[in-house]
Amino acid sequence: MDRRSLIKTTGLAGVLAAGAAPAIVGAQPAVRWRCSSGFPNSLDTIFGTAVTTAKRIADATDGRFQITVAPAGEIVPMPQAADAVSNGTVECSHTAPFYYVGQDPTWAFGTTVPFGMNFRQFNAWWFQGGGEAQFNQFLAPRNMRYMPCGNTGVQMGGWFRREINTMEDMNGLRFRIAGLGGRVLAAMGAVPQQIAGGDIMPALERGTLDGVEWVGPHDDERLGFNRVARFYYYPAFWEPGASVGFIVNNRAWAALPASYREIFLAAAHEGNNGMMTMYDHLNPIALRRLLAGGTQLRPFQRPILDAAFTAAQRIYSEISGQNPEFKRLHDHYFAAMRPMVNWMRLTEATYDSFIASKLRG
Repeated sequence: MDRRSLIKTTGLAGVLAAGAAPAIVGAQPAVRWRCSSGFPNSLDTIFGTAVTTAKRIADATDGRFQITVAPAGEIVPMPQAADAVSNGTVECSHTAPFYYVGQDPTWAFGTTVPFGMNFRQFNAWWFQGGGEAQFNQFLAPRNMRYMPCGNTGVQMGGWFRREINTMEDMNGLRFRIAGLGGRVLAAMGAVPQQIAGGDIMPALERGTLDGVEWVGPHDDERLGFNRVARFYYYPAFWEPGASVGFIVNNRAWAALPASYREIFLAAAHEGNNGMMTMYDHLNPIALRRLLAGGTQLRPFQRPILDAAFTAAQRIYSEISGQNPEFKRLHDHYFAAMRPMVNWMRLTEATYDSFIASKLRG
């Protein structure tokens, strides 16, 4: 078995366990990259995944390929990270592509869209269903590519200072939200705000926000949202499976030795699964603490979800009529999603509903 086959067959862990890394890179050059994270370094989940992935790459290349991960804002402000990658100011950024929907709403398909795919469905579309080629076709003219390295799963719907029971409660609501979900909430009467992770809590404390969404119990508790807002809603229909990962400068990528590219891909794939396992392990523990501390858990009512779904379909139609790239990704994405949803309705959803009835509490 050749070395590249070893990487593809056994994964990065297999490469390291086999002691093959030094042989792969013994004659390879030293490479130093900078990575601007889209997240604060207080989050061991999202920020930590980029750090762990960089370490795996360094370990697998015997220290020859080093990536320094800087927290959001340290090198460039988070909203400028995509431009910094495109023009080569940094070689890569570990971020959520939907942060850049202000440049082009098509960016959203690299992360998630309202009423879109869950984690497993996104992986199936990306790695098996042609999603990778579709999205990177969109990025190619921008001198970039994207590779998933993490996912949050279905997120929580966020923290609110007051209860949200009817559509009237959405009117004028100043709510921090990223991606196309902001357009959906705006259509429902809310006032969406896109604010970087590290700036959310001060805005919430000052009262300039009425509510905020981030990810889920573990991260939200770390950021302290429960100290200001009491009502915690679910689910985040705008983020049913948010992918985060590396946007990479294409020229820098092409300049890497082939073995480094393979190792980077393997490490990113490992991080993609690793982040999800962290959230699945940590979120239930954090939720118990939050509830014990007085957090009030609430579901979004069905009329709110129905109105949001209708608004999302209208918005997709409007954007598709103006943006051919968005329409191409939209049509491909939802055509792949429909049969997967119907399949999981028979299997995952049925089983989950039954077992949840037996293991409540």
